[in-house]
Amino acid sequence: MDDRELIERIRARPGLYGLDTSYYPTVTFLDGYDLGRSGALLHGFTEWLVARGGEESSLGWRALVLEEAFPGAGIRHWASLSDRQQARAVDRLFTLLLEFLAERDAA
Repeated sequence: MDDRELIERIRARPGLYGLDTSYYPTVTFLDGYDLGRSGALLHGFTEWLVARGGEESSLGWRALVLEEAFPGAGIRHWASLSDRQQARAVDRLFTLLLEFLAERDAA
């Protein structure tokens, strides 16, 4: 199973991985998986998000995903999100990560 297949499986059935639609646990899971892969999953993800945005940024991918999920809202931390916003942020995270992995794997 490659990275995209795993992300698609997690997205489809988060409960099998101990997740729900909350942003912080999903981010933590992905960080842990990335560490277990010696950084192979998320390597370049932050830079890809910054390039997508077209502006320099010192934010990490966790905050950049929130900016993409809620453009112009100034939301950069998961703690301020409602349950509905958490689900939206998780969905956007998976969408962006799958796009990134598709581009990375095609290169």
